Amino acid sequence: MPTNVTVEYLKAEEEYQKARTIQEKIRALEKMYATVPKHKGTEKLRLHIKRKLSELRKELEKQQAQKKGGGYSFSVRKEGAAQIVLAGLPNAGKSSLLRALTNADTDVADYPFTTVEPIPGMMHHKDVQIQLVEVPGLVQGAALGKGMGPQLLSVIRNADAIAIVVDLSRDPVEQMEILLREFERAGIKLNRRRPAVEIRKTVTGGIVINGQENIKGDVREVMRMLREERIHSAEITVKEPVTLEDFSDALDESLVWRKAIVIANKGDAPGSRENYERLVKAYGERFRIIPVSARKKIQLDKLKDELYELAGIIRVFTKSPGEEPAYPPVPLKKGSTVMDLAERIHKDFARNFKYARVWGKSVKFPGQRVGADHVLEDGDVVEIHAR
Repeated sequence: MPTNVTVEYLKAEEEYQKARTIQEKIRALEKMYATVPKHKGTEKLRLHIKRKLSELRKELEKQQAQKKGGGYSFSVRKEGAAQIVLAGLPNAGKSSLLRALTNADTDVADYPFTTVEPIPGMMHHKDVQIQLVEVPGLVQGAALGKGMGPQLLSVIRNADAIAIVVDLSRDPVEQMEILLREFERAGIKLNRRRPAVEIRKTVTGGIVINGQENIKGDVREVMRMLREERIHSAEITVKEPVTLEDFSDALDESLVWRKAIVIANKGDAPGSRENYERLVKAYGERFRIIPVSARKKIQLDKLKDELYELAGIIRVFTKSPGEEPAYPPVPLKKGSTVMDLAERIHKDFARNFKYARVWGKSVKFPGQRVGADHVLEDGDVVEIHAR
């Protein structure tokens, strides 16, 4: 162990040694990770703590699943172009927002836990339907099993994106600290990109690492991590510079990576301006923060634009030769190709595809002939030609 760890780290380490439950061990390890000095000499220690945390979270998830057995769970079927959850602490105004943005019939009251199960609603914006799901208020310790925390966080993990709702009439920074801790414990990585490490398991051949020069650390640690995950034969491609902790995250199949924005609700409350400024100072670099008032319907049009952008979708219009573009448009994920569109329309279009003509931002001139791998942009008009 490094000799220059802090007093706070040593106290957290002592807590870990005395811990008896998984929850207590996780809390202690989180303190250890937060207080260990960050430099080259502590790299392996930080990695060890992070791997131990991952193991304990998986163990806790198994324990909770066994305890729940055939008990109550939540599931929200995805509809529309994308599913975005509204997540926050109790009484942050999530129900009011859902009612103001969608057709959902929700109970709204000025006391916590009005909502007791996830409620979906459809937001119609820019010719596209986006599903918003209000999740009951999370509480401190949710990811460690408090209340219905694990079930609620499962709904959040499965969504396409997350809108974090905070209450500007209370300390928003404290709310964010609580929520981000629970998301991290649940393996939800917000506004961070998955490390560009591709792992293709093979039957024989041992471990082959392409791009080994991109690993910023001891490759022996990488081999140890692979053994711990019982990966003994695989072709691994490291496409960009990664630390050992990045590589550990790439191996951890329990992690999900989601885009998120922050909705700062109750912007009409006394002291909300000062609280908003504190929130921006603390988290403005990491999150888009939109101040609104659901009660007075302030900034809701801007919020719809932000939610549409968060959904990461484009609208593509189709047409037949000699005809006008059809309405409504086909919603697709950003980065979708002509073949993705063909598959959405009908499997025969994809199977018998010859070429397509495209009008819009993705081409240099109107009606340009393109192939199946052409990447489309929002507002494009596409005419597919098949055999």
